[in-house]
Amino acid sequence: MLKGKVALVTGAARGIGRAICENFADCGADIAFFYASNDSAAEECKASVEARGAKCRAYKCDVSDYHAVEEAFKSVVTEFGTVDILVNNAGITRDRLVLAMKEQDFDDVIAVNLKGAFNLIKQVYPVLARKRSGRIINISSVAGLCGNPGQLNYSASKAGLIAMTKTVAKELAARGVTCNAIAPGFVETDMTKDIAQSAPLADAIPMKRFAKPEEIAALASFLASDSAAYITGEVIRCDGGLAM
Repeated sequence: MLKGKVALVTGAARGIGRAICENFADCGADIAFFYASNDSAAEECKASVEARGAKCRAYKCDVSDYHAVEEAFKSVVTEFGTVDILVNNAGITRDRLVLAMKEQDFDDVIAVNLKGAFNLIKQVYPVLARKRSGRIINISSVAGLCGNPGQLNYSASKAGLIAMTKTVAKELAARGVTCNAIAPGFVETDMTKDIAQSAPLADAIPMKRFAKPEEIAALASFLASDSAAYITGEVIRCDGGLAM
């Protein structure tokens, strides 16, 4: 389904990002991924992707640093020749109620979750526009649609990512490039491991469970494929009915 394609995935050492790398590799894509700091997790992800028969390279990169992204992206293009698919998955949380939230908590989350996506899109935009084909997939959140107490910074970053998605989709549609967002609810990852077994949270989800990273990855794989060539500017919830 993705044979011959090169995918660049951010925040990919663990969780949703790793699942996307593995799924894309299963579908025939070669993988470049960015990670922030966890070298051992990055090596595990790389080994898992390579075991699936795909070429894979890992790049340690702070996505909030424009110049670091610029240099890392150049390395990806040098190594792989091009990029066909970008998945902006890198994200952090600094959860606090507004009264307790520090300015740095807000700035850090916006820098990674929103500015980081801009930094990557800025690099891949001319590559895809010249080829008149490609996919940009942004991992947003239902928090960006509905808000969530204690997550003003995170919710704002994910709402901004949705607006960014729609804007980029409109700019690139005529060139055959699509841009869509996935809005997960609660997903079983390291970010949610402390609350994953919370009965009240699970009960609030109509399907009564958290999503698995592989379920988000399957949706990303569809959006990256030729089957989704006429879908752009969409925000697709994958939340077990949480935000219905």
